[in-house]
Amino acid sequence: MPHLARLASALLLGLTLATVPQARAVPSWGARASSPASTPPESLKPGEWIWGGVSKGWGPMAVIVSLTEQRAYAYRNGILIGVTTISSGRKGYETPTGVFTILQKDKDHHSNLYDNAPMPYQQRLTWGGVALHAGGLPGYPESHGCVHLPTEFARLLFDNSNMGMVVVVSEAGVSQDDVVHPGAVSPIDPLTGAERQLLPLGNGEAYTWQPLLSPEGPVSMVMSTADQQLLVFRNGVEIGRARIALRDSGTPVGTQAFIVGQGFLPGEIPGLPGQRMPNWMRIGIPGAATDAGQALDANTVGRLQVPTGFLANVLPLLAPGVVLVATDQPIVPESTGAPVQVLDSDPPEAPR
Repeated sequence: MPHLARLASALLLGLTLATVPQARAVPSWGARASSPASTPPESLKPGEWIWGGVSKGWGPMAVIVSLTEQRAYAYRNGILIGVTTISSGRKGYETPTGVFTILQKDKDHHSNLYDNAPMPYQQRLTWGGVALHAGGLPGYPESHGCVHLPTEFARLLFDNSNMGMVVVVSEAGVSQDDVVHPGAVSPIDPLTGAERQLLPLGNGEAYTWQPLLSPEGPVSMVMSTADQQLLVFRNGVEIGRARIALRDSGTPVGTQAFIVGQGFLPGEIPGLPGQRMPNWMRIGIPGAATDAGQALDANTVGRLQVPTGFLANVLPLLAPGVVLVATDQPIVPESTGAPVQVLDSDPPEAPR
């Protein structure tokens, strides 16, 4: 009889398992890895994305969702760190525009409205059911109002964002053009979502410096060889801008990222007695991951020429961890004024 008991137990177990609801497998949407950082956002195909990889400690984060472009842009400390294709609400379920904040985060969320559908890495924008989360990406609006993201991008955004993060949803005809078509520099205040005034340079003006616009917080910088400008952000607010020149300008910069390390390059900075340039290292970004940790020599740093007065203001802020993003692409809506001669601010060459 023991074999009959075992058979009965097996039948009972099978019956029990058949009555237990089976967990729905969670699909994965979109590309599994970032496109190169130099990829133009408009070249991204449905499901593709870019993520630069940035620590939470580098300043406030904000996101702009462009319904018109079907893309979302992530900014850290005023500088673009990620962009992705999306799918927003289809006709009859349109994603609302406006300024939102993250109300709730749920890594393993399932819908209460749509047959328990999985919505991984959900970040709620409204209590009425609108959220950012991983989902289908056909290349056009198809959701019930949420903003669908590629799964891996949704995970990175979820891990790097915080409760209360500002998310601005924009659309042509409703929002300002610079928010509908965002660029490398954020057009919004990261704490309020309101459009903010940047610091354009007047005709013949070498630089502007207004540190009281944001008296404290993490510092980041972005430089464009196309615009011949360098912008400084503190706690997500632009506090300074300068015209720059690049020696050996025929050599493309591409898209690169650098971080201030420990120590200083040898020698003083010409025109600034007693001042020294800190050491800089390359940050590995998608498309240039092998560059991570490479130190820049004095000659490489010396390619960049910055007005001496501007450099004197910036140097005290260059503590370890400050980031500089360099690109050959334009970063400002328009460049005003003719190029001006800037003073040579490069450090002396290292001893041979």
